[in-house]
Amino acid sequence: MDKGQNSGGLMSSAGLVRYFDSEDSNAIKIDPKTVIATGVMIGVLVQLLTFVS
Repeated sequence: MDKGQNSGGLMSSAGLVRYFDSEDSNAIKIDPKTVIATGVMIGVLVQLLTFVS
């Protein structure tokens, strides 16, 4: 491999790392516990609807 060629690795993902490190002040912030609780509630609702029908 030539010294001038990029071997990939971390350099290819540097843009993604920079993208995910930046925080947007207008972004919606949801507590992870809320997401899990909502998922559990939807799962219980689906199970109840399956049991009733």
